[in-house]
Amino acid sequence: MTSQTTLAGPGQQPGEPGKPDSPDGLKAGLKNRHLSMIAIGGVIGAGLFVGSGAGIAAAGPAILLSYALVGLMVVFVMRMLGEMAVARPSSGSFSAYADRALGRWAGFSIGWLYWFFWVVVLAVEATAGAKILEGWVPGVPQWAWALIVMVVLTATNLVSVGSYGEFEFWFAGIKVVAIGAFVVVGLLAVFGVLPGSDAGGSGFAHLTDTGGFFPEGPGAVLTGVLMVVFSFMGSEIVTLAAGESEDPRRAVSKATNSVIWRIAVFYLGSILVVLTLLPWNDPSIVEDGSYVAALNVIGIPHAGQVMDVIVLTAVLSCLNSGLYTASRMAFSLGQRGDAPKAFATVNKRGVPQVAILSSVVFGFVAVFFNYQWPDTVFAFLLNSSGAVALFVWLVICFTQLRMRGIILRESPEKLVVRMWLFPYLTWATIAMISFVLVYMLTDDAGREQVLLSLLVAALVVAVSLVRDARGRKAAAPVE
Repeated sequence: MTSQTTLAGPGQQPGEPGKPDSPDGLKAGLKNRHLSMIAIGGVIGAGLFVGSGAGIAAAGPAILLSYALVGLMVVFVMRMLGEMAVARPSSGSFSAYADRALGRWAGFSIGWLYWFFWVVVLAVEATAGAKILEGWVPGVPQWAWALIVMVVLTATNLVSVGSYGEFEFWFAGIKVVAIGAFVVVGLLAVFGVLPGSDAGGSGFAHLTDTGGFFPEGPGAVLTGVLMVVFSFMGSEIVTLAAGESEDPRRAVSKATNSVIWRIAVFYLGSILVVLTLLPWNDPSIVEDGSYVAALNVIGIPHAGQVMDVIVLTAVLSCLNSGLYTASRMAFSLGQRGDAPKAFATVNKRGVPQVAILSSVVFGFVAVFFNYQWPDTVFAFLLNSSGAVALFVWLVICFTQLRMRGIILRESPEKLVVRMWLFPYLTWATIAMISFVLVYMLTDDAGREQVLLSLLVAALVVAVSLVRDARGRKAAAPVE
């Protein structure tokens, strides 16, 4: 049995430097270096390595504008989230803020939708990692590798939040070093100054020498947006993790301020290198993957195997963070009475054990669906969670519109990070996200994701409204 631990003394505020624990019982076991690497690695998902080739094939060099547009949207959303998280660090992050600013129905709905999104991600990433591992050790079946990966990372999260942070520090570190090295070595090859490289030093000629910068027309930029938008999901994880850090306000403020260069270097920088090393319509970009194709052009031996190691690291990082994120959202929902009370309990190590195990059980179920009914049940789960990232960003925007006034009334001194040009940029971001959602309806794959995600969201909101109505009815005689 787990037991709720309350460790904060009178006057102690969660997240103050030097305070070991927070009032909700979670241990402040994440160090500043953990938070820094979680923030940096959070924007580098496996989707960047695996999915970028399809985006390049669809839009050509103009895919850079697609990444820039989505990156700008994420920068604005993170700035808004940073404003709220610095003022009020919470393990529930935007769900807890939506609860306060928009109403219980909003916090309940977006919290459960976000949990659902990450539980499905667990199954996707576990399967992706298992495929790579099965290729290395064919004697072990793929389902067994998926099970092993899930069990190991579950054990890591159960030990302590510090062990999660340590694993993520090294996983994210490998991703960061790999992308950084790729950008530096690639640019040297682009300009023909890399010794022993097979690249001819074409400079930036490939950006325009094969049909121009817009070979598929300007409209392809929007198609590219649909293909790359979901690879940015995860940048908000640092605001959930901040509640278990030594100094959450400093960590979130630093992460918010650095998101611009992180997106510029890791996304725009690495895709620019790919597009300058070989023509956008080179068949190897789709067949081998954009990064493997670029490494082959540079002349890096065993490029495919090198990229497999990096992608596996990205997959494990995503799995590790996905399990952490789902469990902390479940913990926060339990605290607010929107999930079973057991979710809000912690063991003697300050770990929400029930929330972790409950999340991983649903993750295992999703993995089973992936192997048993990949084209029916699992396809439904995948599509019905596909647009949740955009829903989350929309809720963050609307929440920030209300939370700014609440913070100014109750604790204006905590408004350290401010959204730029408030409220105009907030409304502009809402318009951008809404446009992407509407544009998805014109795309066959996107339409199914939006409609199924809206269906699931409507069901969750309906459950929330019914719960609230019953709660008010039960409270009426008492009043």
